[in-house]
Amino acid sequence: NASAEAAQHIEDQKETTTFDDFQKMDIRVSTILAAEKVAKTKKLLKLTVDTGIDKREIVSGIAEYYTPEELVGKQVLVLVNLEPRELKGILSRGMILMAQDASGKLRLLQPDDQTNPGATVG
Repeated sequence: NASAEAAQHIEDQKETTTFDDFQKMDIRVSTILAAEKVAKTKKLLKLTVDTGIDKREIVSGIAEYYTPEELVGKQVLVLVNLEPRELKGILSRGMILMAQDASGKLRLLQPDDQTNPGATVG
């Protein structure tokens, strides 16, 4: 049974990292203010998020799992100091942190209660 096999698959642990390297990551609670599909793509959404530091755009490959409408207003965890990268002509300034379940579906990582944008994770 393929679904039983998928449920059994857990990725191996990555190599050990230092606490100092972990401290370099700036992860913040952010609120999604707007979301829209990226033209001529199936997987990409352009999200406008309030990081507490600023408002910025992030391109995320989650369109197969979430509609733009269901994302607006949600709080998510964002790696805010990831080097900016241009995707389909949009400068993406961060990464939404997601978990992939056994079936392959991506799921948002969120605080369990409303939290101020900019709250740090660590």
